[in-house]
Amino acid sequence: MTQTSHFIGDDAAARVKILSEALPYIQHFAGRTIVVKYGGAAMKDGGLKDKVIRDIVFMASVGVRPVVIHGGGPEINIWLDKMGIAPQFKDGLRVTDAATMDIVEMVLVGRVNKELVALINQAGGSAVGLCGKDANLVTARGMDNKEIGFVGEVSNVDARLVESLGQSGYIPVISSVAADESGQAHNINADTFAGEIAAALGAEKLILLTDTRGILRDYKDPATLINQMDIQQARELIKEGVVAGGMIPKVNCCVRSLAQGVRAAHIIDGRIPHALLLEVFTDMGIGSMIVPSQYHL
Repeated sequence: MTQTSHFIGDDAAARVKILSEALPYIQHFAGRTIVVKYGGAAMKDGGLKDKVIRDIVFMASVGVRPVVIHGGGPEINIWLDKMGIAPQFKDGLRVTDAATMDIVEMVLVGRVNKELVALINQAGGSAVGLCGKDANLVTARGMDNKEIGFVGEVSNVDARLVESLGQSGYIPVISSVAADESGQAHNINADTFAGEIAAALGAEKLILLTDTRGILRDYKDPATLINQMDIQQARELIKEGVVAGGMIPKVNCCVRSLAQGVRAAHIIDGRIPHALLLEVFTDMGIGSMIVPSQYHL
C-alpha cells in the first residue's frame, strides 16, 4: 500500500492559514448585510470580473448577505456611440437628455444588470436583478442644475424588498436608475445610490470598488495608504486637500452613510484579485476604512 505523504505544500499551508484567519470574520458577519458598489476596472476586465463575482458568491455561501449596486458608464458610452449620440459631461456628471436617459436605462437595467445576475447564478449564487423603480425601492428627485437633464438624487428609499430577498437567500443586484414621483426615470450616481441603500438597510459595511488603492496621503505614493480613519479625520483630510478630485464625492458618500447608521465604509482597489475577500476577511485588509469615532468589530 502506498503511503500518503504528510508533507503539506506551501500553497496548501497558506490556504489553511487564510481560512483560519477568516473564521472569526465569517462568524461575525454571518447574517449581516454588506453593500458592494461594483464599478471601475473590475467591471471591464473579464478576469477581475470573474473574481469579484466569486467573492460575492463566497460571501453569500458563508452566511453574509451581499447587496450589489452597479453603474456602467463605459457600456453606456458604447451604446450612445452606436446611436450617434455624443456623450456630454458637466461638472463630472453625465448630461442626460431624454434620448440619453433611454439609452442609460436600456444599458443599466436591461444589459449590465442582467449580465451580472447571470454571472452570479452561473457561479453558484442566486441573484435577482432590480433597479430603483422596483417596488418603489428608490424615489428620485431631479437636481437643481437643469442643464444636466435627468440626473437625479435619492429622495427616499424603501428597502423592504431588498431585505426580504436577502433574508430568503437571494443576492439583490441593483442598477442605479430610479423614477421620481411623476414616473420620470433618472440616472443617479452609483456611489450615492449605494450609500443610501446601505443606510436604509442598516448595513454592516458599504464597500466601494474603485481604480485606486484607497485614500493616500501622497497620491503618487501607494505606500502612504491610510488603512483606517474616523469621520472627523476623513473631513479633515478633505479640508487639507489630501482627499481631492474624484475621491471627494466617494469619501462624502461614505461619511453620509456612516452618519445614517452604516457601521463601516471602505474604499478599495477593485483591480486587486479577490479584493472583497481580502478587505472583509483578513486582519489588515487592502484599502481604506472609514468608521464612526467609536468603532469595534
